[in-house]
This record gives sequence, structure tokens and C-alpha cells, in this order.
Amino acid sequence: MVHKTALHAQHQALGAKLVDFSGWDMPLHYGSQVEEHHKVRQSAGMFDVSHMTIVDVAGAQARSFLRHLLANDVARLEKKGKALYTGMLNEQGGVIDDLIVYLMTEPGASGEWYRLVVNCGTRDKDLRWMADQALRFDVTLTEQPELAMVAIQGPKARQRVEQVVSESRARLISELKPFFGQESEGWFIARTGYTGEDGLEIMLPEDEVVDFWHQLHEAGVAPCGLGARDTLRLEAGMNLYGTDMDESVSPLEAAMGWTLALEPADRQFVGREAVEKMKAEGAPRRLVGLVLTERGVLRGHQKVIVEGAGEGEITSGSFSPTLGHSIALARVPAGTADTAEVEMRGKRVPVKVVRPPFVRHGEKVFS
Repeated sequence: MVHKTALHAQHQALGAKLVDFSGWDMPLHYGSQVEEHHKVRQSAGMFDVSHMTIVDVAGAQARSFLRHLLANDVARLEKKGKALYTGMLNEQGGVIDDLIVYLMTEPGASGEWYRLVVNCGTRDKDLRWMADQALRFDVTLTEQPELAMVAIQGPKARQRVEQVVSESRARLISELKPFFGQESEGWFIARTGYTGEDGLEIMLPEDEVVDFWHQLHEAGVAPCGLGARDTLRLEAGMNLYGTDMDESVSPLEAAMGWTLALEPADRQFVGREAVEKMKAEGAPRRLVGLVLTERGVLRGHQKVIVEGAGEGEITSGSFSPTLGHSIALARVPAGTADTAEVEMRGKRVPVKVVRPPFVRHGEKVFS
């Protein structure tokens, strides 16, 4: 059975090309993926991300539970509304999923409440894993399927949203700091995103999302599909779960080392022993960016050859609409320097090795 979001009829009315994405009927584009990409970089675009899984974690031991469950440390959330990006690891140190967690109450409040947003494609295994890990804690896990979610991204995104919401919500948006979220009149408004641009991710009741979508469209916010979302996140150097990392990949091999909170040393999160061992021995692979300025498009699973170091593989690759040439993320031997070759149609094509991201706020950022 294919799932549909509350905005499905609106996508059809706007002429979206719909595709099956992890069991959800979702828009790939509304006519031109490239135009949608440019809209986000230059103005404002909106994405239906209601397929994402929202899980609330509450209870007397919510904080202790998440400090055990997640590789990053929720103790770093020192203010209400603060967000944290993290991996949820297995005992072998592989990434079960990557997610964002928000602190929904004041720090130290009795019965703390956190909100997690996890990937739709990993929903079932995530919920099972969290439930299993929660058995030893006084905590309640509550999925929130009645909430829709819209991401509005781009340099004019917040301005456009302010035009169509209530005065109190507009004031909140104007004051909201990056990587914070706050409740307002039944909505949860967060200044987060997956594009490398400023913007918002708004969780709201399903019965209110259609009107909100229409108001945004009338205010000049362009509907955008999964295609543009993928090229935008790739330019921003952001991982896609199941493509750039999975349960067989350590955060140290996925450019996620910064999400590992190894201090304090007595916090025993799941997978800690494995990642500490790999860090001490040195990760054999690392995730890098590749740049191809000549003709051709880098694609996932193409072989990367590094002279004197070995071979690797492209995990994500595409044409970059902002840069006008192809870019990729690739997992390569740890000893890789600043050049490599990619096997394309039986030929070896030279590429430049860079540190992601490729684009931030519409501008090239690598040298």
C-alpha cells in the first residue's frame, strides 16, 4: 500500500510527477527540477516533507534515555527549543539512522519532552530499535502521524512565511535563531532545513496544511519536489541515509565525526565502544567531495581510483545546477589527497577532491 500525505491532491493539481519514495507517493518535480532548485537558491521554495516520522520522547528519564540512545549528547541542549543533529548507532557503530532532536521543555524540567524527526524509509526499524532500548527507562515514545510537515527554504523563505501567518507566529519567526524551534498556536516552527539555505521546517495539524500550502503558493513560494531537494542537499554536502551512510558505515567514515560526543567519558551511548576503537586505530575510509568540471555526470556507485591509496566509490552524484558542472560525495581510502579518477564508461576521468560543502547560500565555497 502506497501512503499519501494530506497534500497529495494539491500535488496532483499542480501537475507534479509523482513517484514512490519509501512507500509514499511523493512529487519528484512540478515540471522542472532545475528551475525548482534555482528558486530555492535565489528566492523561496516549499517541500512537502510530511512523510518524515515525528516521535515525541517524554518522561522522567527522557534525557537519560536519549543520552544512551544517541551518539550526540542531548545534554548540549541548554535552552528550550534548541535542536541537535545526531546519528543513532547500533552496537557495531553503524548508523541506524540520522535525525534531528529538539528540546521541547525547559532544561531540567520534571518530565522533560523531546521531539525527534527521523527518516520515513527507516521508520519501522527506528521505532522498533527505540522501543527496545527504552525498556530500561521510565520514558514514553509517541509517534505523531497527525502532524503534517512543510519545509520552506531559501533566502526569502522566512519573509514569505511571515506574510501569511498570524502576527504572533510572524514575530516568532523574525526572532527565531538558527537551529531552534518553538511552538506557536498549535504549530511547531523550526529554523532548520536540508538545502544549505536559511529557512523553516513547520509541523502543523494535517487539517491546516492545505490552506497553509495555498497561502504560501499565492505569496510566491514555489512548490518543489524530491529531485530539487536532492541536488540542493548534495550541493550543501549533506548526507542522504541509505545512500551516503547506513548500518554498515561508521560516522567516522561518513563525515559525521563531529556528531560524536565522546565527552564526558562515562556516557555509555550505544555504539560508543566501536567508534572509539575505530577512532583510535584510524578509520580506513572517509567521505569526501568530488568535482568534475569537464563534460559528464558523476553517479552513485561509480568506482573511484586513488593512485597509491586504493579504490573507493561514489555514494551520491549529480549535475550541480548552481555550479554548472558535476559534483559527488564519495567514500575513499583514508590516504586520499586532492586528486583522484572516476571510472566512467570504461574510461578514467580525473576529478578534484574537496571537503564538502560545495555551495552555501548560493555561493561556491570550495577552492
